[in-house]
Amino acid sequence: MANAASGMHVHDDCKLKFLELKAKRNYRFVTFKIEDQQVRVDKIGGPNESYEDFTNSLPNNECRYAVFDFDFTTDENVQKSKIFFIAWSPDTSKVRMKMVYASSKDRFKRELDGIQVELQATDPSEMSFDIIKSRAI
Repeated sequence: MANAASGMHVHDDCKLKFLELKAKRNYRFVTFKIEDQQVRVDKIGGPNESYEDFTNSLPNNECRYAVFDFDFTTDENVQKSKIFFIAWSPDTSKVRMKMVYASSKDRFKRELDGIQVELQATDPSEMSFDIIKSRAI
C-alpha cells in the first residue's frame, strides 16, 4: 500500500524477511533501499555475521533503512536479544534522497512489527557498537 505523504510502497518481501529475522532468527540483519517509489530488500546478513559486517554493508553515500538483531548478555548474565531499526542517512548522500527516506521512515517502520529500539545515524560514529550496546541494555 502506498504512503499518501511520500507515495512509497513497501514490497511484501520486506515484511517477510523482517518476520524471518524476528521469529526464526534466520538473519542477523536486513537492509532496505528505496527504488522506484518502493522500499525493497537490499542486503541480508546471515545469522553468523557480526555488527561490523552489518556496518560495512551500508553504503558511504546512500541512505538505507536497516534492522539488526543484537544479541547481548545482561549484567545478571542473561542472554537477550533486541531488534534495532536503524535509519542510515549519511551526510554525503543527496539531499533529495535524505528527504525521501526521512518522509517514509515512520510509515515503513509501522510495517515492521516488533522493533524494540530505533536509531538515526548520519555517521558511523553515531551507531558504534558501544552505542548499540548502551541502547540495548
